[in-house]
Amino acid sequence: MRIVFAVLTLSRGGAQRMLTELANRLAVIGHEVAVLLPSNGRVEYEMKCPIITAPAEVLMADDFPYSDVIISNFYTTVPVAEQASRQGKGLHIRLALCYEPTFLPDNALSFASYHITRNLMVLSRWQQEMVRQNHGIKGRIVPVGVSSDFRNMHLRDAPGKPLVISAIMRRPEGGFAGHREQDYLLEQLDMVKQLHPEAVICIMVPPAEYAASESLQTKLGVGRYQVRTPGNDEELAYHYNETDIFVSSSTYDTGSLPGLEAMRCGAALVTLYSGGNREYGLHRQNCLMSYRYENRLAVDVDTLINDRELRLRLAARGEEDSRRFTWERSVAVFQAELFELVSRQGL
Repeated sequence: MRIVFAVLTLSRGGAQRMLTELANRLAVIGHEVAVLLPSNGRVEYEMKCPIITAPAEVLMADDFPYSDVIISNFYTTVPVAEQASRQGKGLHIRLALCYEPTFLPDNALSFASYHITRNLMVLSRWQQEMVRQNHGIKGRIVPVGVSSDFRNMHLRDAPGKPLVISAIMRRPEGGFAGHREQDYLLEQLDMVKQLHPEAVICIMVPPAEYAASESLQTKLGVGRYQVRTPGNDEELAYHYNETDIFVSSSTYDTGSLPGLEAMRCGAALVTLYSGGNREYGLHRQNCLMSYRYENRLAVDVDTLINDRELRLRLAARGEEDSRRFTWERSVAVFQAELFELVSRQGL
């Protein structure tokens, strides 16, 4: 099958990771896959399929090659993918990696984009139900996955190792990080540091984002945190593995990959409910999960610091529960849904 992914960027991030994994793995199993990027798109992952770079910063229908399937994702890629599809360049299918209208600017445009095609894939039951209620379309669920590069290296067993609490932050400039509650995250981590000055608090940030963000440099350069800037999966997996407690403060994620990756690497997870993380997170079974209004993120971290037995039990169960989330499974589901949608074309 010939498949074209219309993508804005492949910089480091959960949505871009899923696009990369799907494109690469579909290419490996024999599909003719290409990724179409605007001229200003970045590629920070190793790609195993061709990259087509459009001449302008905005994709046009003429930029699309002929294919069997066109995959759009972010709302700005949807209208042009549909236009290319109507020119006979392939069946348009949207893989919605987030539900944009409720947390991003230009919500009138992103809301209307869900009326452009009925061919929709989503990441979680929470996202599926939100779209169904708002637009009458029941998206097909393609679960997120975790690479085999992420595994428990048992670095926490080293004698004399300090207790490490980690979190991920992203560049707030641009208006795409409000749902991550990053100011609240730092406030809660500061409370934990006051209670446990012996604990090491690490903040992970993609290197290009940290270099470009004066806000992050100001907030994190105060001496209370150790900043990590992993540039690849090997480095990211290592930092997950030095982590005893991983903290997620996002309140709105369709998949929430970092918590799942941290689980796979053996860290105990403390997280806010963000919708999609209910696919893998169960409070007091494999993590501590709270709603934002409960305002207990620091309390939950403190609980796991003081109760080592609970921390180890949640970490072990989380690591085990995460094993069913593989990219092999994701690709198998995605491929099956593609075949089904293509077979129904014109019915």
